Amino acid sequence: MTTTSDLHVVENRPLVAPALLHADLRTDAAATATVAGTRRTIQSILRGDDQRLLVIVGPCSVHDVEAAREYACRLAPLRERHAAELEVVMRVYFEKPRTTVGWKGLINDPHLDGSYDINTGLRLARALLLDLARAGMPAATELLDPVVPQYIADLISWTAIGARTTESQTHREMASGLSMPVGYKNSTDGSVTIAIHAIQAASRPHHFLGINGQGIASIVSTTGNPDGHLVLRGGSRGTNYHLDAVQESAAALAAAGLPDRLMVDCSHGNSNKDYRRQGEVLEAVAAQVRQGSDHVMGVMLESHLVEGNQKLNADRTAMTYGQSITDACISIDTTESLLEQLAAAVAAGRPLALSRQECQLA
Repeated sequence: MTTTSDLHVVENRPLVAPALLHADLRTDAAATATVAGTRRTIQSILRGDDQRLLVIVGPCSVHDVEAAREYACRLAPLRERHAAELEVVMRVYFEKPRTTVGWKGLINDPHLDGSYDINTGLRLARALLLDLARAGMPAATELLDPVVPQYIADLISWTAIGARTTESQTHREMASGLSMPVGYKNSTDGSVTIAIHAIQAASRPHHFLGINGQGIASIVSTTGNPDGHLVLRGGSRGTNYHLDAVQESAAALAAAGLPDRLMVDCSHGNSNKDYRRQGEVLEAVAAQVRQGSDHVMGVMLESHLVEGNQKLNADRTAMTYGQSITDACISIDTTESLLEQLAAAVAAGRPLALSRQECQLA
């Protein structure tokens, strides 16, 4: 008998329902306080009510949850030390968009062996986020698959929509229903127009296909997300972190009727894919902040315990602990030095910045 369906599908495996995973890995008051409080802080930074800078910093991707936990332990004192100038949020990326093919991230392939045990990947991701939130470390991620937010979004304080997906209607619709601020990266050629359109589109209500907490296919209706913002990450046409590019992008945002505040990604096109140049980018951005520019409201850094990157090895014992298997990262020690510089720039250029404790007492 001739069939016309599933001609290229070899298997369908049941996916655990979000509600079941939530029941197994329940959020609590401490975790909720971390997430909700950080979201409010980021919203205040976006509005300019909080003069600190948002810093999204951490591994390009998480492939080893124990190394991620250790990184969080190393980042926590830096977050506390610079609380008066910086709101530090750990980059905890579980999904990786690929230019062609390659490892797609911890959720998709948690065992790093092509077994694609996605149920385990979702459980590992949620467990890590829950541990971080309970310890007071807020998390940021990129959401790629529109089903994934049902499993982990309640533990995320900030989300990116990547350069390859900012133009996607599916991701704009998804973002319109997300509960946290969302940064939209400029397209891979460096243009900001598509990202501005994404911010506008995702701020409006949408109706689309998705799943609910029980894993049942559903019609999802959203209010629109008012906390979208632009992330400059450079592109094939060059970098866009320097003053002229920032001012030009801010003007484009204002012309579109949007707040003229934005983030700068110190990696990717802005570093010409050389992880060691992230420091140069950050120093240039810090100089703008020091001179009083209020267009830059945050930065992103790719950072891990050990600098550089490595290839995935079937012999896990041959791999370097705490080193990225995707984009190369700066080390946590270099990160400490860069955060010192950035905090000093904020203190010099934005004297009204208040510590978290002072804000609570005001």
